[in-house]
Amino acid sequence: MSGPPVTELSTRAREVFRVVVESYLGSGVPVGSRTIAKLAALNLSPASIRNVMQDLEELGLLEAPHTSAGRMPTQTGLRLFVDGMMQTAEPSAEERAAIEARAARGGPIEEALAATSAVLSGLSACAGIVLVPPNEPVLRQFSFVPLSREQAVAVMVGHDGSVENRVVDLPPDIPPSALVEAGNFISERLAGLTLGEARLRMEAEIGRERAALDKAAAALVERGLAIWSQDGASRPVLIVRGQANLIDPGDAADLERVRQLLDEIEGKEEIARLLESARSGQGMKIFIGAENKLFSLSGSSVIAAPYRGIDGRVVGVVGVIGPTRLNYARIVPMVDFTAQALTRMMT
Repeated sequence: MSGPPVTELSTRAREVFRVVVESYLGSGVPVGSRTIAKLAALNLSPASIRNVMQDLEELGLLEAPHTSAGRMPTQTGLRLFVDGMMQTAEPSAEERAAIEARAARGGPIEEALAATSAVLSGLSACAGIVLVPPNEPVLRQFSFVPLSREQAVAVMVGHDGSVENRVVDLPPDIPPSALVEAGNFISERLAGLTLGEARLRMEAEIGRERAALDKAAAALVERGLAIWSQDGASRPVLIVRGQANLIDPGDAADLERVRQLLDEIEGKEEIARLLESARSGQGMKIFIGAENKLFSLSGSSVIAAPYRGIDGRVVGVVGVIGPTRLNYARIVPMVDFTAQALTRMMT
């Protein structure tokens, strides 16, 4: 059932509905007429408020649990509130600083995305999710920085401006000049190729003895490219952090819903497909409860926003999963800010 537009509700009905939703989202407890009379300056008696609540229930916007005389919003009511009545609260300076600090720290992309998602999870008290860019990096520059006689750091700069590094084991007795030679070869001969393409070309050229490299440098190039190729094959489509935030040991009645939600989260491919709809859009997506079949059993909500790469194209999605009783006014702008921070990191 789709609810009526906000404009079709009377001023009295809108105010009662707003108070019910905001109070329920804050407390998780159905709201009674006496509570509304105390919270809102409506100059209405509890009896009049009950009549308005009954009208809202008949419209499908409120419902009354059988264990309580109070009312709580239906999923239709939550959608009406989120789309037409919610007044968002921008993240605090401390929240913005925490998100930006992690997004700007750098490091391998997956680690930065996972850590930023963990920060978002902690701030929102939900499970943080991030859809990793699916495209394999395209090489622009490659270098080897020695750590010791046995190890070096392989540093890769992608065409999207991303910088990643991995520790590689060096072939025995390799001279420092071979590290420079190997890095120059990759940067000059393999730039513009994906990691998989670069490795295939390298193997072909070495096999035909066409690579202008000595054996030590050739072995180092192969090791460096192999690390990222292997990583690329195992890159997660979806990273989830903070599932423990979904569990409230003191709420025994909610444990079955949480168990169902955790089972749903385990099916990461299904969630990734859900987030693809946000990836293909231009802005924030909010899925409430049974609006999406994946979370129809647990009655959970997903708030997700796309982030962009260096060329302005959407490359991934970041967001949160939690119960339908979320503080949407606070979390929606927080997710949007995190998407902007990841966009700045990617560019």
